[in-house]
Amino acid sequence: MDIAGKKAVVFGGTSGIGLATCRRLAAGGAEVIAVSRNPERAGALPGIALRRCDVRDEAALAALLAELAPIDILVSAATGGDRAIGPFLEMEMDGFRASFDKLWGYANVVRHGAAHLSGIGSIVLVSGAPARRTKPGQVALGAVGGAVEQFVRAVAAEIAPIRLNAVSPGMIDTPMSPLEGAAREAFYRELTAGHLIPRAGTADECAQAIQFLIENDFVTGTTVDVDGGWLHA
Repeated sequence: MDIAGKKAVVFGGTSGIGLATCRRLAAGGAEVIAVSRNPERAGALPGIALRRCDVRDEAALAALLAELAPIDILVSAATGGDRAIGPFLEMEMDGFRASFDKLWGYANVVRHGAAHLSGIGSIVLVSGAPARRTKPGQVALGAVGGAVEQFVRAVAAEIAPIRLNAVSPGMIDTPMSPLEGAAREAFYRELTAGHLIPRAGTADECAQAIQFLIENDFVTGTTVDVDGGWLHA
């Protein structure tokens, strides 16, 4: 796919991996619409239109996608809400259940977005390295990520020739971490010390993988790891 002149809708597109993806697609000549629950927090984004929507609100999401149709590229990096961290046996089940809002949001995006994609359209979702190598305290993240990746494999076969893929980030330095300065550097250095590439990744490195999956017409139903060797450490 040549992204120049194509219309791209990116959910979770005003921060982190989603924003980096918007910037890459816009730089490639695509018409880009970034969607999030609080788009005003992003301020002005040159070359990128902003819209408000919560991926968990199925009716609002369906209406927005119908309004923006036709669409060529659909990306969702929206977390859907809070995610539970910590030992499973000590976890509040409401928090565990809420972690799956990410999956429900993705399901809504694909279900209502596929009908508005061109025949050569591409959809990319964002999973996470805990899906296949879950560290202590990451049971919710791993369970949701595993569901997302299986969802991609299963649904890709049903919506072909539209392509559906996922990117699985490892430890990425994004605005989700509230730490700053030396404390932030120490935090990521400690967490990635045992990785094959001992540093945190960048949002743009994940966005580069998303762009690859959009542009390569021979890839569907798969997951691309951008994790610094998380799976092999």
